[in-house]
Amino acid sequence: MQNIGRLGVWYTPDYLSQREIVDLAIGIEKLNFDTFWYPEGLGYESFSFGSFILSQTSQLNVASGIANIYARDAVSAAAGHDSMNNLYGDRFILGLGVSHIPLVEDFRGHSYNSKPVTTMNKYLDKIEGVELSIPKVERNVILATLGPKMTALAGKRTKGAHPYLVTPEHTARTREIIGSNKWLCVEQKVCLTNDTTLAREAAAKMLSTYIQWPNYRNNWLSLGFNEEDLSGIGSNRFLDSMVAWGTKKHISDRINEHFSAGADHVCIQPIHPDGTSKVDWNALEAVVDS
Repeated sequence: MQNIGRLGVWYTPDYLSQREIVDLAIGIEKLNFDTFWYPEGLGYESFSFGSFILSQTSQLNVASGIANIYARDAVSAAAGHDSMNNLYGDRFILGLGVSHIPLVEDFRGHSYNSKPVTTMNKYLDKIEGVELSIPKVERNVILATLGPKMTALAGKRTKGAHPYLVTPEHTARTREIIGSNKWLCVEQKVCLTNDTTLAREAAAKMLSTYIQWPNYRNNWLSLGFNEEDLSGIGSNRFLDSMVAWGTKKHISDRINEHFSAGADHVCIQPIHPDGTSKVDWNALEAVVDS
């Protein structure tokens, strides 16, 4: 895969019905988004879900954002990637990440390695070294990155980086580290509403778990936020930095800030103003139109 395209949609499918998931995938493809991104948390298994979305679409790229390396060994990850790209025409991107301590230890019952960059490096060694009996394919692997060490590893050993919950300033920092010839696929949350209260309430609800996790907090502190910004539900400055809300132009401007900072691809995560898991098609259509 040489080109991932400029715009994608990042969405958590766990609270949607099977019919809603199909409609989401088909709708994203019809709107001419390039890639459908999805996480691996407490619900759908990453490779099963990715294969299902590929089976329901014909042109759409599908990306794990991200597959938890503690959920399967590296051979299984390589086999899943190669299987889907053999069967579905090189449309799958394997985003890998070290996840978070609660999801690894409390949910899965594994021990979280205190050296995540070393852990990921060894995982990539095994992926690169495995020989499968199916036809070889180009490996479309990227890494979830926040800090400079994991970002440097992504630039050195994979096709690029997938930062999540970041600002355009972070995008510029990431581009400088990974170099000019790597994919930089940045996630950006959007909420299409001019109602300040609704937008910030929806943002606070979406961020309520993330704001407790050390790796995100440390990254935000490095970007100039302070402990007061990250206390409670988060300051208005913090919420507005994480979620682009307002008119179509306001949202478009934030997306373009990421492109100007060096992003190749921005994956939009629409947040419905009512705070539910419903897909906000108005927001997705607004992004395409802009």
